[in-house]
Amino acid sequence: MPITKSAQKALRQSKKRKKMNLARKEVMKGAIKEAKKLKTAEALSLAYKAIDKAAKRGVIKKRTASRKKSRLMKFLKK
Repeated sequence: MPITKSAQKALRQSKKRKKMNLARKEVMKGAIKEAKKLKTAEALSLAYKAIDKAAKRGVIKKRTASRKKSRLMKFLKK
């Protein structure tokens, strides 16, 4: 366990950020699954929005987001 006050605060922040990052990742994954299932433009738009937001917040990297969007579009064009 952390000893100093700053280390204790850092641990609290880390736990809070982890919780938010996991939530954002779950939203993104759910949106992608929904888009694959429904195959509509609206679902695709929501998936793109979730992917972009995750990339903006640093949950996933920019190129990973680009790859996910590309593969999703490729899947839906079939």
